[in-house]
Amino acid sequence: MIEHRPFNRLGGADHGWLKAKHHFSFASYYDPKRLGWGSLLVWNDDTIAPQTGFPTHSHADMEIITYVRKGAITHRDSLGNLGRTEAGDVQVMSAGSGISHSEYNLEKEDTQLFQIWIHPKSRGDKPSWGAKPFPKGDRAGRFVTLASGFGEDDALPIRTDARVLGATLKAGESAEYALSPERHAYLVSAGGRVRVGDLVLETRDGAAITGIEKLTVTALEDAEIVLVDAD
Repeated sequence: MIEHRPFNRLGGADHGWLKAKHHFSFASYYDPKRLGWGSLLVWNDDTIAPQTGFPTHSHADMEIITYVRKGAITHRDSLGNLGRTEAGDVQVMSAGSGISHSEYNLEKEDTQLFQIWIHPKSRGDKPSWGAKPFPKGDRAGRFVTLASGFGEDDALPIRTDARVLGATLKAGESAEYALSPERHAYLVSAGGRVRVGDLVLETRDGAAITGIEKLTVTALEDAEIVLVDAD
């Protein structure tokens, strides 16, 4: 099964400094049919105005992955971590027993990012944060694991039975990814039109996928793709 989630039908909110679209129920947006996808709970598509951001707030028992699409985000947390994550790169925060952090766009342009939340395997673990560059050239024509709960050396570690993957495809190229039919995959085109099965996804559309053993994505124009494979 592959279900199309068009960007223009997503829930969302406009706070002035923050324009957000929600692939699943979040904050004031509630849809009983979209309460997550397996262990994937949140996929927010955020545009943050320059010199604004999220002031210090707290999380617990959640794996939070941030994929920056444009601009940069600056993170500061109660563990003493300070980092700036640029477009194409990824940061992960394992909230564990509790962590407070802020995230600001300190740039001169809008920052656009995906925020992805996945339930952890266990509760109350020690919190942590990390970030890593992932050059888009290294993802050319194939899926590359960006964050993983399966101990993959080149990926950022997360504490859940899931992977976050990225690919960049030239028009006409295809990439494949092996799935177990019982898994829950969710794919978003960060840029460019793509075909997934019989569906055509426009930029920022989503696709909820389950019950298949091989996922094939074909770029109809140059495209940047983000995929979550969750239990």
